[in-house]
Amino acid sequence: MQITNQIGDQHEVATEKGTGTKYLLPFILITSLFFLWGMAHNLDSILIPHLKKACELNNRQSTLIDTSVFFAYFIMAIPAGMLIKRFGYKNSIITGLLVFATGAFLFVPAANTRTYELFLFALFVIGCGLTILETSANPYAAILGPAESSSKRLNLAASFNGLAAMVAPIVGSLFILSGKTLTPEQMAAMPDATKSAYLLEEASSVKLPYIILGSVLVLVAILFYFMHLPSMKPQHTEVEVKPGFFSVLKFSHLSWAVVAQFFYVGAQVCITSFFIRIAQQGAGLDEKTAGYYLGIYGFLFMAGRFIGTFFLKFVKDYVLLSIYCVISILLCLVAIYGTGIYVIYALGGIGFFMSIMFPTIFSLGLVGLKSNTETGSSWLVMSIVGGAILPYGMGTLIDMNHDDIQSGYIIPLVCFIIILSFGVFGHKVKTQVSA
Repeated sequence: MQITNQIGDQHEVATEKGTGTKYLLPFILITSLFFLWGMAHNLDSILIPHLKKACELNNRQSTLIDTSVFFAYFIMAIPAGMLIKRFGYKNSIITGLLVFATGAFLFVPAANTRTYELFLFALFVIGCGLTILETSANPYAAILGPAESSSKRLNLAASFNGLAAMVAPIVGSLFILSGKTLTPEQMAAMPDATKSAYLLEEASSVKLPYIILGSVLVLVAILFYFMHLPSMKPQHTEVEVKPGFFSVLKFSHLSWAVVAQFFYVGAQVCITSFFIRIAQQGAGLDEKTAGYYLGIYGFLFMAGRFIGTFFLKFVKDYVLLSIYCVISILLCLVAIYGTGIYVIYALGGIGFFMSIMFPTIFSLGLVGLKSNTETGSSWLVMSIVGGAILPYGMGTLIDMNHDDIQSGYIIPLVCFIIILSFGVFGHKVKTQVSA
């Protein structure tokens, strides 16, 4: 059967009127969600080295922070898709915000007791909220306008996720990181009471940022409750295939997109999770300075989103994706084999060039799915579990190589090679879908 080259059978009102003033406020509200979940994800990059110190963890144990958040995507993606179908985008967004806020508030008892398992549970709850938000907001932003501009629209909204990539490390460096890094010998020489007080003080620094974040989330949920969002009902003007949850993967470009998204998220999380550690080890920076460099990395990520959105006016999305993958592969090699400040420059460049990958892969994966858009979105959100698996593997590899952080960046290198394959040929939509 013929598949039209558009996302999810673009919705009637959006197709006819485009992104006019009627959709401006809804688009702004949806865009705010990209910023909020960006704050959560990019604070994780601060939490990993911070809780490694406060809870006395090794590299592999510290990556369970990523595992807790991104495993929630795998668990909650299907329920999130069902929630959208049953209650609509607006109610799903409100639910996601409140679940997200609950996880943020759980940081208070976790910090008070310095219990790593409770931190991980709080992060899992946050991940559940983020899953609902992303499953709702990504396709909603994509369909809130003409099909031909879906990649540009999704990249524009995602640019504010990039803004959070700059803001979160700065906030985390100011309010979470203490700048105190003690050697194992210094820790061993401390009296037990002094050591416990020091570790509790380190753990407690996370409370204020997460209390503020949770409060903002509740306020945004209230705002969404009182605001009108257009109900984007699909119209079906032709007979179409309606596969179930697993058989929708017969759309080969969706299957490729799921694989590409798995490795993209894994690569992004690997790079940011160990950024502070590689800045300390490879470039000789102290903890706080490394945190501020992570903020610069976030700025480059944000700039890449805005500039990439501009380039998409002139360059096909899959072409730009492929070019950026090639550059990212070369920069990974510099990060692995380089020395000094050049390692940081390479990571900043990777942040710039990988910035458009998530929304571009997402929109390319949803092309032609029509009424299966929600199901396809659930699969693409489930693929975010790559952020739970690959960093754990990277932490294991680093521990096996005697804490050599740079050696672990071979994993993002392999990820970009796989994403390049999607950009070159995996994105192509076949005109026939087998029964």
